[in-house]
Amino acid sequence: MSIQEHPKKGTILMCDFNQGFCVPEMVKRRPVIVLSPKISDRPKLCTVVALSTTSPTPKMPYHAQINLKVRLPLKFESDHIWIKGDMIYAVGFHRLDFIRDGKDNKGNRKYYYYTLDDAQFKIVQNCVLHGLGLSQLTKHI
Repeated sequence: MSIQEHPKKGTILMCDFNQGFCVPEMVKRRPVIVLSPKISDRPKLCTVVALSTTSPTPKMPYHAQINLKVRLPLKFESDHIWIKGDMIYAVGFHRLDFIRDGKDNKGNRKYYYYTLDDAQFKIVQNCVLHGLGLSQLTKHI
């Protein structure tokens, strides 16, 4: 089930890149961070940056590790996550969902909800600017 409303900037979601993308583009499901605010002329569209639980090789200025205050669900097995600031996408809501976190004792699906704080989101913005070749703008963050 996909999201129905535009989430807040800094929200971590799951994005399905399986259909319509080809290597070297992203071609699997992975966590992302919402970059864009709700824009009235862009209904059901959201700009996101990809995340990874694996450290990049080599580490570039558009990569950064952030530690999450709320641990990702077990399938990600990581307290921290890497920003892939060179992998930015405008995707439709049909690709986005909250991260599933098993079921509760009544059999209802549980979801992982986490929104980055301001300091963490500034790190994301810094990586994205580097990924876009706009590193000179990082001084304005």
